[in-house]
Amino acid sequence: MSPRTCMITITLALLAASPAHADSESPWEGKVVSVADGDTVTVLRGGKEQVRIRLDGIDTPEKRQAFGKKARKFTGAMVAGKVVRVAPVTLDKYGRTVARIYLGDKCLNKELVRAGLAWWYRKYSPKDKELAALEAAARKADRGLWKDPKPTAPWDWRRQQRGGAG
Repeated sequence: MSPRTCMITITLALLAASPAHADSESPWEGKVVSVADGDTVTVLRGGKEQVRIRLDGIDTPEKRQAFGKKARKFTGAMVAGKVVRVAPVTLDKYGRTVARIYLGDKCLNKELVRAGLAWWYRKYSPKDKELAALEAAARKADRGLWKDPKPTAPWDWRRQQRGGAG
């Protein structure tokens, strides 16, 4: 093993063992400083650390997809520039903190699904009965993206953009 590979392996092992790892971290507060899209925001923690947050249990349409801009606008209107509570769940493969975001007693993740601007992400949150119920109600009421008779799920849209690769 090369010295560089060894150093990378040690660094990754230390990060995985760190008590700051998202899935063992307590909720914390910070100010939302940017909204990348409907389900990804950056929160300023402790006034100095910017933390990229991917919303847990949901998937919003991509920016270039139908309802993608509306989902981003909804997220921005709800949390941009505001102090929120971040409840970390885990880290994703890109190193982002996957979390629930709360503004007072409202959960952004749930509000997006309730408004018909996000799918319940069954693959990563299969047991979340509340998100399932919120999505079912939004579908039944033809809210947001559910007005479309055949909306394309973001994970299918991304696969199509990659040329069908799994």
